[in-house]
Amino acid sequence: MDRVWLDSYTDGVPAEIDADAYPSLVALTDEAIRRFADRPAFESMGVRITFAELDRLATEFAGFLAARGLAKGDRVALMMPNVLQYPVALLGVLRAGLVVVNTNPLYTARELRHQLVDSGARAIVVLENFAHELEECIGDTAVELVVVTALGDMLGLPKSLLVNFVVRHVKRLVPPFRIDGAVRWGEALASGRGADTGRGADTGRGAGAVELEGDDLAFLQYTGGTTGVSKGAMLTHRNMVANVIQSDGFLRPVAREGEEIIVTALPLYHIFALTANCLTYMRFGAMNLLIANPRDMPGFVKTLKGVRFTAMTGVNTLFNGLLNAPGFSNLDFSALRMTVGGGMAVQSAVARRWKEVTGVALLEAYGLTETSPAACINPLHIDEYTGSVGVPVPSTECRVIDDAGKALPAGTPGELCIRGPQVMKGYWNRPEETAAVLDDAGWLRTGDIAEMDAGGFVRIVDRKKDMILVSGFNVYPNEVEEVVSNHPEVLEVGAIGVADEHSGEAVKIVVVKRSPGLTEESLQAFCRENLTGYKRPRYVEFTRELPKSNVGKILRKDLRERFGQPGPAGD
Repeated sequence: MDRVWLDSYTDGVPAEIDADAYPSLVALTDEAIRRFADRPAFESMGVRITFAELDRLATEFAGFLAARGLAKGDRVALMMPNVLQYPVALLGVLRAGLVVVNTNPLYTARELRHQLVDSGARAIVVLENFAHELEECIGDTAVELVVVTALGDMLGLPKSLLVNFVVRHVKRLVPPFRIDGAVRWGEALASGRGADTGRGADTGRGAGAVELEGDDLAFLQYTGGTTGVSKGAMLTHRNMVANVIQSDGFLRPVAREGEEIIVTALPLYHIFALTANCLTYMRFGAMNLLIANPRDMPGFVKTLKGVRFTAMTGVNTLFNGLLNAPGFSNLDFSALRMTVGGGMAVQSAVARRWKEVTGVALLEAYGLTETSPAACINPLHIDEYTGSVGVPVPSTECRVIDDAGKALPAGTPGELCIRGPQVMKGYWNRPEETAAVLDDAGWLRTGDIAEMDAGGFVRIVDRKKDMILVSGFNVYPNEVEEVVSNHPEVLEVGAIGVADEHSGEAVKIVVVKRSPGLTEESLQAFCRENLTGYKRPRYVEFTRELPKSNVGKILRKDLRERFGQPGPAGD
């Protein structure tokens, strides 16, 4: 394959990476911890921990897990938002040779039961705010060890006591629960102190350490389940090492070791922030500024005041929310060098306003849970929104195929396929579903409709399953949403297909108003100016908010369920 995209790489970005440079993700993170021991690694609610403190705490937690009889390959669920306990537990689980099962803390008992049963998790670390959901379903699972932590557990005295009191008794955010045998976070760390983990002072390994290889599982990372039952993508240590090094290669020309502060608002249990923010930026000795509740926009902006942050990742709805939050435009953006959006399409109206307010381009990237996740990134020397998701990262190939599997020429839409060392091993206990998306040559069928130009830049047209068929013509919701979002009185928009007796399907848009004076007539007039006839929405419905995933991605499946009839659904 002719890798034409290499000509567009920023100077210094390698064409290839060595996915076997480290035997495991543990070895990779240990190197960063040793190099930047005295640097702050994570900050949450005004409290920081250094890399050295992270190292000590993670070792204690690994010792606790080993002492409780968990063996290499056992699965451990982590059910927490962005708090300091998360990176400690993450590294502790990996150091013990165990497999991380990242779990959305907003799951209902039904959703949690599915993930715990499917993964066969033997242990879970859960923030007490969500333990009542675990109580409801734990009897149906293989979980035998529960560690419960509180929001303020790592904030130090007296702040921890104050925070926990307010959360429990003032705001009443901790519903009652009872889980027999549950261990408190502080007890777990205390019992792990002095445990023989076999970690040497110089190498991070000793005679008793768990031996890990590249093909060993590091994560069962569950897909969002937006198009069906949530499946566990098997991500190996080699997959994760490869993607961290690939991302490092793309970022290194602009990142400065020991100086970076990255804003981490997307949850670390999501693959985007996990790899891009937590793991990759550890290699630069960066501090992750953790935002536990990014939906609290006033609190988010307040946290950013006085912080000279250098990088931020997010999704389109997050950036749009910040741009509309009072006080955000008055922040100090003088140190900001990189902003990357992913997870959903970045809209030109949002990217344009972001550049106007911050002075930094909002560049788009693309990836999947199944690719650990980075597959394409816009070269960081580009200083304007491009409308594309960039070019394949090092050691990665992309091609576009038709329904018969034949490669399509440049500029022709088809299904995007990806091959590289970051592509998952397969879906956990689902060989048939694995075979449907992953062939013997290592090509992953993404289910996304895309086109690649002659220079290797990829543009995502839409999800194959979200395509709307109007009188035989393909209409892609992303395009409709992109156009409508440029109307100055529109805050957010989602586009879906609804049944139509004349055209088979018709386009319907669901809109959140920026201005209360916005009318259906003005929207229709705007669409007539910017969309050809069959792409124009036949139906318009207004709502107070759109259904979103845990990372802020608009859920079209939920849109269809709630608004999938031609007339108004009512709100």
